[in-house]
Order: sequence, then structure tokens, then C-alpha cells
Amino acid sequence: MSGKRVTRLTPEQRREQLVGIGLEMLAERSLDELSTDEVARRAGISRGLLFHYFDSKRDFFRAVVRAECDRFTAATAPDPALEPVPWMREFIAGFVSYVMTHRQVYLALVRGAAGSHPAVTDILDETRETLARRVCEGRRRLGMPDAPRLEPATRAWMAFAEEAVLSWPTGEAGAGGKAADDSRDELCAFVESSFVRFLDMLDRPAALAPR
Repeated sequence: MSGKRVTRLTPEQRREQLVGIGLEMLAERSLDELSTDEVARRAGISRGLLFHYFDSKRDFFRAVVRAECDRFTAATAPDPALEPVPWMREFIAGFVSYVMTHRQVYLALVRGAAGSHPAVTDILDETRETLARRVCEGRRRLGMPDAPRLEPATRAWMAFAEEAVLSWPTGEAGAGGKAADDSRDELCAFVESSFVRFLDMLDRPAALAPR
């Protein structure tokens, strides 16, 4: 009598599988709506077994958010060997491409979870700090000194870039996805121009409002 052999996963493989399912589900719903019951069902295991690999629902949520944030920071990490301008463009292109490709996940995490899930706030804050450091590094690579208003201006530019990418009208892909590619290239150019203006603004003295 023969039967189908079932491949047993190592604990690390099982954790990766469960986190991967959680990431897939975030493309469909918010973190609040992420059900560990459904994650276990999709993995073909019991809910109790899921908590053999994670200490709690909070621990599972943190693992999912950490995995996505790691993926995001990796996608926006330019090649350190690049010259300043290509380095900046690769950073911007990585940011634009990631948010356009993973829009729902980005919304679920960066906008949704940031306000409603204190358990993952530190991970999201750390991710934003990583992006902010890259913006500052881009300025330094271009030979510009630190500016007194660099930190608040950096955060303001990041908020602008995020909103621009999330609200940008995407073209319908034609043959070979050319329309979508054109839309992405146009968006990258728009975000890059805002970055250049942001750098220029920092080098100007603050203007006083008229009394």
C-alpha cells in the first residue's frame, strides 16, 4: 500500500511559510483583519500548532511586519558603489517601484498599523528612520553639508513622496506593460525633481513671515 509522502518542514521553514501566508493576506486586508485561524487553515495546520512557532498573536504580527519592512528596506537600498546621482536615482526608483508593486501591503502597514498597532510601532519607526538616513546620505553624497532644518524637512519630503506614489494615476499596461512602465518612469522623474527642490530649499535661509 502506497500513499503520498508528506514533506515535513523544519521549524524555521514552517515559520517562514506562516509569515509568507501572513504577507499574502496583507495584500487583501488590514493588519487588524489578519486572522491567525485563517493563516493556520491556509498552511494546513491547527491554530494551536501555529502558536508552537510563535509565542502569541502579537509575536506573529511582529514577525509579519518585520519581514515586510525588511523587504521594503532591501528594495530601497542603493548600490553603495554608485556615483551620487545614480545612487539617488536608484533609491528613488526602489521606493517608487516597491510602493507601486505592494501598494495594499504598504497601506496596511505604514498607514494602517502605524496608528492602530502599538505592538509593531517600533518596527515601523525603525523602517522610517532607515529611509530618513538614506535621504540624508543622498544629500551628503551630493557634497552638501548638513542643514539645521534637515531632519524635519527630510520627514516632510518623505511624506510628500509617499503621497505622490500612492495617489499617482497608473497607466493601463499595454503590450509588454509599456504604459505601466511609462507611468512609473514619469513618477520617478516627478519624485526626483521634488528631491532636488528639497535639497535646494535647505540651502536657503528661512524667510520670516511679514508682520
